[in-house]
Amino acid sequence: MAKFLILIYGDEQRWNAMSPQERTEIDEGHRAFQQRAGAAVLAAGELEETATATSLRAGSGGRPAITDGPFLETKEVLGGFYVIQARDLDEAIALAGGLAEVAHDHSGVEVRPLVQHG
Repeated sequence: MAKFLILIYGDEQRWNAMSPQERTEIDEGHRAFQQRAGAAVLAAGELEETATATSLRAGSGGRPAITDGPFLETKEVLGGFYVIQARDLDEAIALAGGLAEVAHDHSGVEVRPLVQHG
């Protein structure tokens, strides 16, 4: 079995402006996803807003330079993730395709295999 990272991206302003009905739809989609995926979900999380992010980059004197905010400023930001176990990419895509964010015009989902060392 391989491991995959499912990254959920979206427009943070649109997420913040969602109606309670839209939020409920998204939340129900995640509950359905977790029920379908079952034990294949190894980890999951929803991220706080990008304003809470702290980025570290190479700095002077061998110490990191620390800045407030996300690593990159983009319209679509990373809002959450799942780490799942699946037989192959096709199975991972089939599971990810059921997330509500796939059907919204302000968000999207990326599926990436994790490197398996050793």
